[in-house]
Amino acid sequence: MTENANLTDVSSYSFEKAVAELEGIVARLERGDVALDESISIYERGEALKKHCETLLAAAENRIEKIRLDRAGKPQGVEPLDGA
Repeated sequence: MTENANLTDVSSYSFEKAVAELEGIVARLERGDVALDESISIYERGEALKKHCETLLAAAENRIEKIRLDRAGKPQGVEPLDGA
């Protein structure tokens, strides 16, 4: 159960913190000096970090997409983030 908790505790991470840890995991795996069991464990952690980063990026993209433009392409206003 402890391993699963380690995989899910990334939800409070900032994008920058998650990317930094993910880069560290990739570097360790690329070096190839990690035991197989640990490689699997840190790979799974990397997957959780990747998914968290994707979620944060999608949220940022949604905020940007909510800016309305007029026909000339100039910002006209914004729409609510919840789509209402």
